[in-house]
Amino acid sequence: MNHSKLEISVVICTYNRALYLPAALDSLYNQQINKDCYEVIVVNNNSSDNTESVCTHFIATHTDAHFIYLNEPNQGASFARNTGAGIAQSPLLCFMDDDAIAHPNYLSLIIDFFKSHADAGGLGGRIIPKYIPAEPVWMSHFVSSLVGNFDYSKEICVFSPNKYPLESNMIIKRDDFNLVNGFNTALPGVKGTLRIGGEGKEFFLKLKALGKTIYYHPYIIVDHVVEVQKLTPEYMYRVASGIGRGEKVRTQSISQITYFIKIAEYLFKFAASIILALGYLFQGSPAKMKPVIQFRIDALKGLLGH
Repeated sequence: MNHSKLEISVVICTYNRALYLPAALDSLYNQQINKDCYEVIVVNNNSSDNTESVCTHFIATHTDAHFIYLNEPNQGASFARNTGAGIAQSPLLCFMDDDAIAHPNYLSLIIDFFKSHADAGGLGGRIIPKYIPAEPVWMSHFVSSLVGNFDYSKEICVFSPNKYPLESNMIIKRDDFNLVNGFNTALPGVKGTLRIGGEGKEFFLKLKALGKTIYYHPYIIVDHVVEVQKLTPEYMYRVASGIGRGEKVRTQSISQITYFIKIAEYLFKFAASIILALGYLFQGSPAKMKPVIQFRIDALKGLLGH
């Protein structure tokens, strides 16, 4: 491979998603740019399904593209993303989930954006849930963020101070990635059945603290597969509590006062969720009430260490 031609490296960390991984890889193989311009690095994070055979077969049958497969034994998305970034050879790092599907112009838009925005330290795009078989009646705008729904703005813009890209669709300059030493492995993301989230939030807040500008682009899009049958109360608890658990780690690393302020913020959000739930009742959508409140309860439990 001629590394000098590479413009972007896509890193996919994967854990037991052999069923959906081929669609993610196909979407990247079929990008509307020259295949010499990009590489795709798939990091298997201790999958127990047939992820390895899926990846090796794909690479063997798509030899005209630059796909790389490797393993990361330390469990957690942050470990896997750091490993993938560590072998990347291009100036841009793009992180995408193993059950995401990139739109055909995905990489070309990213490359063009960074060429025209020299000040960009990072970039996030839109994430559209692809519910299988259909969106549940209890799903709302506020709860859908737990399954990756992200539609920050209709226009290209700079993220506000406390907003940032989501992990399934984020792009960073490799030099800036190295500047903050990658993702914090104390916030591993998914670690088996346990979640300690917030690795993306902490990463981008560090970049912002260094004066880096983080943009949002509404046409840089991935679809995110959501299996409705897996959206059990237990699953939703793991995701929501993982957000709170990650915030506990992040804020306590700053100070206890910061942690207590975050508890107060979560209590306020819990109260606000009750008002939102009543709004759904008056709108004739009672099925949306409980999940909105439960989201805030579960996140608060995670923040308190439960």
